[in-house]
Amino acid sequence: MLSISVEFLHGTFRGDPSGAANTGRLDRGEWPASPARLFAAFVAADGTGAACRVTDGAELEWFEQLPPPSIYADAAPPHQPLEPRFVVRQGGGVSKGTHQEYVGRATATNRAGVRVAPNAPRIVYAWDCDSPPDAILDALRRRAARVGYLGSADSPVRVRVVTELPRSAELAEAFVPDPVGDTLINVTQAGDLEHWDRLYRQWSVRGASASRSQYPALVHAARYRSPRAARVQDDGEVVAWLRLASAVSGRRIAALTALFKDAVLSQHQRIHGAPPAALHGHGFARTGYDIARYLALPDAGYARSRGLIHGLALWLPPGTESEVRRSARDAARSIRRLTGVGIDVAVAPHDDEPRPFAAHPDRWLQSSRSWSTAIPAIHERRRALDLEEVSRWCRHAGLPDPVAFRSERAPLIPGALELAPIEVNRSDRPPLPYSHIELRFNRPVSGPFAIGSGRQRGFGLCVPIHNGPDNQPHTEKQ
Repeated sequence: MLSISVEFLHGTFRGDPSGAANTGRLDRGEWPASPARLFAAFVAADGTGAACRVTDGAELEWFEQLPPPSIYADAAPPHQPLEPRFVVRQGGGVSKGTHQEYVGRATATNRAGVRVAPNAPRIVYAWDCDSPPDAILDALRRRAARVGYLGSADSPVRVRVVTELPRSAELAEAFVPDPVGDTLINVTQAGDLEHWDRLYRQWSVRGASASRSQYPALVHAARYRSPRAARVQDDGEVVAWLRLASAVSGRRIAALTALFKDAVLSQHQRIHGAPPAALHGHGFARTGYDIARYLALPDAGYARSRGLIHGLALWLPPGTESEVRRSARDAARSIRRLTGVGIDVAVAPHDDEPRPFAAHPDRWLQSSRSWSTAIPAIHERRRALDLEEVSRWCRHAGLPDPVAFRSERAPLIPGALELAPIEVNRSDRPPLPYSHIELRFNRPVSGPFAIGSGRQRGFGLCVPIHNGPDNQPHTEKQ
């Protein structure tokens, strides 16, 4: 792999995607910054041919042959159109009665375009290719160190070239090359470097009359599938987020989700009549991940996490009719109290209170390549656990196949629940083994999701994690 990360030191980026900024009608800036713009910055960093000072230019010829990269960036950052301002007009002789500070000088309108302020001020460009030769890699790094800004001069950057995916891309969503994608992004193609050189030679002779518009081959719009387009696909939906008035011990997970399910079915019967099969699972024709999941939301994954349950969520599968989603939402949000053996807690719809974060939707709707179970996953079969078996669980849960995993009986992250067999298995079913699982996918996956045979009652619920060098999942059972 080759990846180039660009960090925006001012937290913003300003680039003109089409040359329309000077019209004053541009309302959206370029985002993400295109691979072609990145290539242009590398060209400018040390020139080409005889103009090179710290490289020989061979790395640019290698670079321009690469296919369009995956781009990890904020999916939908805010775009701020900038107001026009007046600047001193250079040249043109002396004018009378024009500018107060610059006597005898006229002014001109400057339209700066649009400033983009991503929530995470960085972009990662990733090529799934063989690592470049050492000489090429060293030359690319030398050029990267000389790149001062990307786009406009008020977008200073720090650029790094590595042969692995940086951690900053773990939680970022990806713009992926796709022939039927919804977004056009300018990329580089073989031969562009020759056009750059020809344009420079023309500019050296003719000056500004040699414009880039005379070289349309420098514009290659490739289709990408944006993360926003991916989100419109029906991957299931949490129709209700609830907050508990007081935390419940994680050891009560099975009892709490059972009470939650009974309360949803009871309220649905009272408000809308008999609940649909998607909510109770009886008489359902298909297998897999096609029925509701009643999720308990524990505090897990942080250094001070203690595994207490602070919220509940009702997830409905892909293809659920809008009327069923609406009625299920009504039923769940009408619950006011859950009472059972060892449990007596008030319940309310989540009102976007920031604390506790464990009950907030933002905790569970994140996207990441690496996930770990906060609640142990119940095995689907009595057999040795390997990558093939875990991939089978993921497919049943509506997930892509993982590229690596590890498993332990004990929790793998702080706050994950350590349960006794009686707290996991149901008395009316044969007992099954259970484990904590860490998963790694080859692309970011969005939550919430649960794996294993107990996912409909909240077991196997996963949280996003960051992997350190000593905490990597393996392709076989550890």
